[in-house]
Amino acid sequence: MKQKRIRDYGISIGDYPTGPLNKISDVPGVLVGHATLDDERHKTGVSVILPGSGNAFLHKPVAAAYVLNGFGKTLGLMQLQELGVIETPIALTNTLNVGLIHDALVGYMIDQCQKDGLRLTSVNPIVCECNDATLNDIQKRDLGREHLLAAIRDARADFAEGDVGCGKGMVCHSLKGGVGSASRQIEIDGHTYTIGVLVQSNHGALKDLLIAGKPAGRIIDAALNCSAPDKGSIISVMATDIPLSSRQIGRVIRRASVGLARLGSFIGHGSGEVMIGFTTANRVSHVPEKGFMEFRAISESQIDPLFRAMAEAEEEAVLNSMVTARTVTGYDGTVKYSLRAFMDKILAWRE
Repeated sequence: MKQKRIRDYGISIGDYPTGPLNKISDVPGVLVGHATLDDERHKTGVSVILPGSGNAFLHKPVAAAYVLNGFGKTLGLMQLQELGVIETPIALTNTLNVGLIHDALVGYMIDQCQKDGLRLTSVNPIVCECNDATLNDIQKRDLGREHLLAAIRDARADFAEGDVGCGKGMVCHSLKGGVGSASRQIEIDGHTYTIGVLVQSNHGALKDLLIAGKPAGRIIDAALNCSAPDKGSIISVMATDIPLSSRQIGRVIRRASVGLARLGSFIGHGSGEVMIGFTTANRVSHVPEKGFMEFRAISESQIDPLFRAMAEAEEEAVLNSMVTARTVTGYDGTVKYSLRAFMDKILAWRE
C-alpha cells in the first residue's frame, strides 16, 4: 500500500517544485535501500544511500560535511572534510552498531574493487548513526555484514520511508521518527537540476514542533503529555546533480539548519546534527590521467535558490519521516506514536 506523506494531508512546504518521486532518488543514479530488524527485542536496522552508478571508490563524488552540534559517533567525516570526496555508499544505523557496519562496508568495498581489478589498501567508509535505545535493545548489536548487503540489494529509487532500516527505532519530537526524504527542482541556464534530501530523524522536543506554522507539538502534548528534552540526533544527507565544488556543497548543506528551525528545533545539547552532501556531476578519478582536473561549478551569484531548496527539502523530509512512520512499541513496552494519528487535530486547529 502506498505510504501517505505530508503532502497527502494538504500541507506543501515552500515554493520550489518537487522531483517526480519527491525523494533524494530524484537525483539520477541515487538509490536507497533498507534492512530492518523488527522483533520483540530489536527495533533497528541499517539504510544505505548509493551515490550514483558504478564504483564510488574509482570515481569519487565531490562532497562535503558539516557538524552543527557534534553529539554523535559518525565515522569518516575527517577525511571527507579534508579531501572533499566520498568513496563508498553512505550507511546509516544505530549508535552501537557503527563499528560493525563500518567493518561490513570495508568488506563490501574490497569485493567491489576486486571485481574492478583494483587491490584496495585504504578506504574511507561513511557510517552515520542515531541512538535508538528508547525502543531498541541496543546492547544486542546484532547488525552486521548480512544486513548491510541486504540493504544494498534492496536499493531502489522508490524506497520506503518511516520506521524502516535505520529509522525503525527513531524518535522525533517525542513521536515516532525515522527515514524521510524530499526533493526540489531548480532551473539554471535553461536546465532543470535536482536537490534531494534524506534524513534519519531522532531529535527535537514535542512542545517545540511546528507544522506549517501551527503549534502541532502543543496540540499533541495536550493529549499525550509526553514531551521530553531534546537529546536525540538527526542525520541529513543531500544529493544533487548540480555541478558544485566541495566548498559550495558545504554552504548548501548548512541550510538544513533552516529547515530544522522552521520545525521548531532548538538544537539541544544532547542532539547531534550532522549534514553530508555530494554531487553526481563532479567526480574525482582514483587514477587520474592528467596533472590537472577540470570541474564545473555554479556561479556564487546564483546559489541562493539552492539554499532555499535545501531548507525546503529538509523541512519536508523530516515531516515525511514522521508521518510515514507507524506507531511502534519498543522492547520494554515504551510506545511512540505516529504523527499521522494526530493530523486531523492539527489540521482542524484554529488560533
